[in-house]
Amino acid sequence: MTKKVAIIGATSGIGRALAVEMHNRGYTIGATGRRLERLQDLKQQLNTRIYTQFMDVTELDDAVHKLDQLKKDMGGLDIIVLNAGVSNYQKDSVGRQADLHVIDVNVRGFANLASYSFNLFEEQGHGHIVGISSVAGLFGWGLNIPYNASKSFVNTYLQGYRQKANHSDADIYVSTIMPGFVESEMTEGKKDLFWVQPTEKAATQIGDAIERKKNEVYITKRWRLVGWFVKLVPNWVWNRM
Repeated sequence: MTKKVAIIGATSGIGRALAVEMHNRGYTIGATGRRLERLQDLKQQLNTRIYTQFMDVTELDDAVHKLDQLKKDMGGLDIIVLNAGVSNYQKDSVGRQADLHVIDVNVRGFANLASYSFNLFEEQGHGHIVGISSVAGLFGWGLNIPYNASKSFVNTYLQGYRQKANHSDADIYVSTIMPGFVESEMTEGKKDLFWVQPTEKAATQIGDAIERKKNEVYITKRWRLVGWFVKLVPNWVWNRM
């Protein structure tokens, strides 16, 4: 039986590349996003085994309704990838409202659909939640405060649901994906980035992690070195950077 995966935030970057990757592996794809023209382009590109649904994750009740509708259209879901996210790194639009927008999308929008997904999979007895976090969630950074903090929330939130899944009668897996720098709209035009990887390579490694049902994985693998380094650096050093 063909497995069915919904990718929340599939109109660009990792989300779109992952939709193509999983489709190439034989999965039926459900793709959501706010940009209808990009959803239509993706549907035309993949042609078969593809369902699309407009979704704004900040509209909490409507987002749940749209995901539920997508599930019905597809005849069920086996995997839900929570990828929708924004950043305000070094943009002119910084301050309270910009911070709250990042939190609305990356924290409230994420938690809303993650909770829905877990309840859905408990009811049906199986499922796999995949959260796209970031290496940035391992530390606080003055140039991107809400983004790093929101990804730290994602890491801890998914860890909690992974523990909850271990005590559930349902067969539920929870994966945390932590990319480093990947070619996307978030990295476009930024200077002094290193180890920037093509979205296709990142999508391939994410696809492998999903199929292996990994608990946590760095994308690409070399970013594990950064993860180890971050955990070793004392707070007083971070505070002076």
